[in-house]
Amino acid sequence: MKRKTLLILFFILLLPSICLGQRKKKITGSPMYFQVTPQGDTVFMDTLDPVWIMPKGKRMRDGDWRKYYKLVYNFNKVYPYALVGRKMMAQVDSTLAADVSKRRERNRYISDVEKELLRTFEKDIRSMTVTQGLVLMRLVDRECGMNAYEIIKTYESGFAANFWQLVARLFSQNLKTRYNPAAGGEDAKIEELCKIWDRGEWNSFYYSIFMEYPQRTVIKTERLSSEVKK
Repeated sequence: MKRKTLLILFFILLLPSICLGQRKKKITGSPMYFQVTPQGDTVFMDTLDPVWIMPKGKRMRDGDWRKYYKLVYNFNKVYPYALVGRKMMAQVDSTLAADVSKRRERNRYISDVEKELLRTFEKDIRSMTVTQGLVLMRLVDRECGMNAYEIIKTYESGFAANFWQLVARLFSQNLKTRYNPAAGGEDAKIEELCKIWDRGEWNSFYYSIFMEYPQRTVIKTERLSSEVKK
């Protein structure tokens, strides 16, 4: 009887540890800081993600909101290309002004730049939708100060610019259209997004719309390696 009683007591003593061992789970996450107040209360502290409050303005319908969400998504994908395009165009202009004295050298250099851009960005550009391509054209105009027609005319020829303008017209597009946020419309919305990006508030703004942080576009290079061949 005494032996049986000892076994029961031993089992009771081991039972909590057995149960805890069965319930043991891998702890994930990160530690949370806390502070004990003079009154003895424990206050946990954490940093919350900033919340973007949309400014009060003209109410948009459901269809308009969907278009706006799509614009925000497309802007996030293509704006980095416009920023890199500005840097590369400045590099090309600087090289042409400093190192090119003959037309043949200029044409050869422009041709090498085109080939390099094609190798670097062709896959990325082909993966874009038509709408994303149009948004990119507006952003390139904003960053570089020239629309698509002027860029082609400057670095290629007037004939090439007119040819691609004709092709664009067949698809109800106009390469000569200038970026003009003052006129309202989509350009005004794009300008607002640019300012949010420039203020460093893009992550919180994007999160407030999609409830997830944006996937940043990774660009392989921001400088051209092509050089003028004498």
